[in-house]
Amino acid sequence: MDRRITEFVAALRASGVRVSPAEAADAMRAIEQAGISERRFFALAMQASLIKDAKDQTTFQELFPLYFGKETPPPLAPPGGGQLNAEQLQQLLQQLEQQLAQLPSPELARLLRAMLTGQGLSPQELGQIMGALMPPHVSNPRYRDWMTQQALRELNFKQLERALRALLAQLRAQGMDEQIVQAIAAAARANQEALAAQIAQAVAEQMAEQAREEGHTRMRSRSESALLDRPFDQIDAGDLDDMRKVVARLTARLRTRLALRQRRGHTGTLDAKTTIRTNQRFGGIPMVVRYRKRHLKPKLVIFCDRSVSTQQVMAFLLLMVYSLHDQLSRTRSFAFIDQLYDISIYFAEARPEAAINQIFEQIHPTRSYSTDLGRALKQFCQEHLSCVDRRTTVIVLGDGRNNDNDPGLAAFAQVRARARRVVWFATEEQWRWGVYDPGSLSSDIYAYAPMCDAMHEVTTLRQLADAIDGLFVRA
Repeated sequence: MDRRITEFVAALRASGVRVSPAEAADAMRAIEQAGISERRFFALAMQASLIKDAKDQTTFQELFPLYFGKETPPPLAPPGGGQLNAEQLQQLLQQLEQQLAQLPSPELARLLRAMLTGQGLSPQELGQIMGALMPPHVSNPRYRDWMTQQALRELNFKQLERALRALLAQLRAQGMDEQIVQAIAAAARANQEALAAQIAQAVAEQMAEQAREEGHTRMRSRSESALLDRPFDQIDAGDLDDMRKVVARLTARLRTRLALRQRRGHTGTLDAKTTIRTNQRFGGIPMVVRYRKRHLKPKLVIFCDRSVSTQQVMAFLLLMVYSLHDQLSRTRSFAFIDQLYDISIYFAEARPEAAINQIFEQIHPTRSYSTDLGRALKQFCQEHLSCVDRRTTVIVLGDGRNNDNDPGLAAFAQVRARARRVVWFATEEQWRWGVYDPGSLSSDIYAYAPMCDAMHEVTTLRQLADAIDGLFVRA
């Protein structure tokens, strides 16, 4: 029963009803006091403990019968209601074996045997019977009776009545007392109704399981969609675990796509123009086939603005990039405040999650409005410019606000001249690019923009994932 209650609470949550762990524990304690023998009191105790909002009562009323049934199926009666002697019981069992041999399916045979012997179906037998049927194609509890009738029709349940009549006729032909025959018939039909109720409960359980799976799928879909489109500046500590799970799923999908691109590009694609030109000496017959340059894994150099306002997007960018390390030739990452910090060493010594935590603990702003990308770019050109070559994609993550410091455009141009591509991941909405801000003063993002191959707004996780995916297209 505890497991059934736990599943019921999970179904309520999947249907959008807010149930806290404390409320679930209250329901358990309430049931200990109310008991389960009186179904009405049991339902009221559950409802009082779990439902806080009047609008959720309808959901409770719809789901409760799926998990706890409309009522417990009655137990099966013994053959003839217990009125048969040993000789009559043996005669009944002999006729039963003859009828069982004539039934078209083993499921009907199990049901007829249970009807006439009073021996209930074991969970394994019931599972085999339900496994032979098509699962319910709807999960709405309003259709429980309809789905039950469909299951009974699929079992050809009415044929049990015809088999019973044939058996009773044989017993009469053998001279069995009519009163005993009527007792056998009454007990068998009562058992038939009990078996129908048992099948109905099994159908309800299938529908409940289907509803729970659908609810979890919808809940996950809504949750993931909401997190993907939630701005980074609106994420609180309670969202971080869910966000990390979403990032893990996004990274897995990205890795699959990138690996497929890598395989497709491993040998290159046919270069028709070069092939035709090369084979002019053979009269245009393509004796020698030329291919375009094969796909090469890119190198990345990443500059991350280590401001408080960009901490979340920086964490998720680094987590996704370093989780895709097998799709990259090399990655060097740097953080900047008013000077440059080489943070690649953290990822060489620890997993991405641990490395990011260490970076945030050891590298952080010591005063407000201290960002100076221009100074960091000059330091990079002096100490690390050799990291950039013709295969390198340079990513700059930030808002381009330098607090009226020199933007270092000459150093940025020097990096641009050596790199294959320069891509800017802007941490502000596009309408704020270049707009004066009283805190960080002017924005220099449009001064950098002419030297960038692409500018991406990355204020949500979906935008960040799309921007990262774009790095590997024709890279």
